[in-house]
Amino acid sequence: WFISMTEKGLLAQALEAVKGVSWHPDWGQRRIETMLQASPDWCVSRQRTWGVPITLFIHKETQALHPDTPALIEQVAQRIEQAGIDAWFELEAAELLGEEAADYTKVTDTLDVWFDSGVTHASVLGRRPELSYPADLYLEGSDQHRGWFQSSLKTAIAMNGTAPYKAVLTHGFTVDAEGRKMSKSLGNIVSPKKVVNDLGADILRLWAASSDFSAEMSVSDEILKRTADSYRRIRNTARFFLSNLNGFDPEQHLVAADDLLSLDRWAVERAAVLQQEILALYESYQFHQIYQKLHNFCVVDMGGFYLDIIKDRQYTTQADSLPRRSTQTALYHIIEAFTRWLAPILSFTADELWQFIPGKRGDTVFIDQWYAFPEFLAERQGMDQAYWQQVMQIKNAVHKVLEAQRKDGHIKGSLQAEVEIYCAQAEKSLLEKLGDELRFVLITCGASLLDLNQEKGQATGIKGLRVAVNHSAYQKCERCWHHREEVGKDEQHPTLCHRCIANIEGGGEERLYA
Repeated sequence: WFISMTEKGLLAQALEAVKGVSWHPDWGQRRIETMLQASPDWCVSRQRTWGVPITLFIHKETQALHPDTPALIEQVAQRIEQAGIDAWFELEAAELLGEEAADYTKVTDTLDVWFDSGVTHASVLGRRPELSYPADLYLEGSDQHRGWFQSSLKTAIAMNGTAPYKAVLTHGFTVDAEGRKMSKSLGNIVSPKKVVNDLGADILRLWAASSDFSAEMSVSDEILKRTADSYRRIRNTARFFLSNLNGFDPEQHLVAADDLLSLDRWAVERAAVLQQEILALYESYQFHQIYQKLHNFCVVDMGGFYLDIIKDRQYTTQADSLPRRSTQTALYHIIEAFTRWLAPILSFTADELWQFIPGKRGDTVFIDQWYAFPEFLAERQGMDQAYWQQVMQIKNAVHKVLEAQRKDGHIKGSLQAEVEIYCAQAEKSLLEKLGDELRFVLITCGASLLDLNQEKGQATGIKGLRVAVNHSAYQKCERCWHHREEVGKDEQHPTLCHRCIANIEGGGEERLYA
């Protein structure tokens, strides 16, 4: 039994329908088009003793179908529903055809299994009220362009005149670290159940998300170990967000967007931009790129820059001061969005985080919307995203010099250091905007800006920027750990610096930028 690809225009309709489907990766469209163009008429019958029977009666002389075929098929279907698939094979033709049975041959062929799976758009989507046709997505391995994707398309075109899916995603197969297929004989099979039991379900999910599914996906104990390390980085970043929101109630303490300190505004705007990128990647199923952006956000933007800088404000300024509440407001906006970003991939982690975010919320993150970031109306005072990106680069360059000095034993930590920055006018103008708060950005006890002098300081990776590190001669404030000139000069608080005294007994310190 064959289905003609040309007699009723099935092939032409299928090729046209393919154009309206979203293919992931996009080469999937070219692949199925090539296979369709080369496909002959489809043989849907098999001579097997198992499978879905082709319940037809053929006239022995004319080879025509019985004129009551639709009604007969329905009768057979009812019998199979009651007695099972063998009802057809055990059926005598006379039971349905009576005296006509002698003129007809009962077909004993079974349907091609690809036909069985190919009509799930009708048997599943078409019969269940909670589902709808066409499917949002068909998902299978790269071998299914000649299999399920194609048989589903052909049957749907024949029955409905449309493709059964809006989108098709094709993934590669899992191989070991050396690119070999999983095999018992090779002993390289990685059991998902064992991974879940040993490392947790979210580690397995993160491995899948971090792999480029358009090619073969490598997995091994070492790869999973690296995945677990990446997971801990993401989780620890989220823990930092939450731990620094202790005592924060968004209904009482949320700082208006335009009142945030400049660095906090940068962090919120950076997260808002990242959210738009992540949502676009979710729409196109680019999970490995989402993983890369999430990991980079945690390691570079947060861990390598923002979180280190705000620790001083969080731990030394007055509990209800603007500098501290500004930081907490930024962290609150970020964790609200961050948890939602994680939810489709690190589902268990996101659900856990959701329970600890301050403020009123629904029972689960999975039925909430993407986070709506606040809008900023006031001008940035020249400290936009590009500005802070440059500051980040300079901070990283200074940090490398500080780290070298620490390893050489010249300083024990960056808060013991006073840095002299010799820079070109462009960099000098950039950093002068921060005033005395430059030292907080660099996490040093002092920072001064000087005209570029090629004879002084150490070269950095930035042209026009040299750095000299000096061990501070002043005592250390036991509260903020900054070495400051005024430590030891206050009789009541001989171990504290002026700003710590102000934060403890006075009106608190003022911060504008960082």
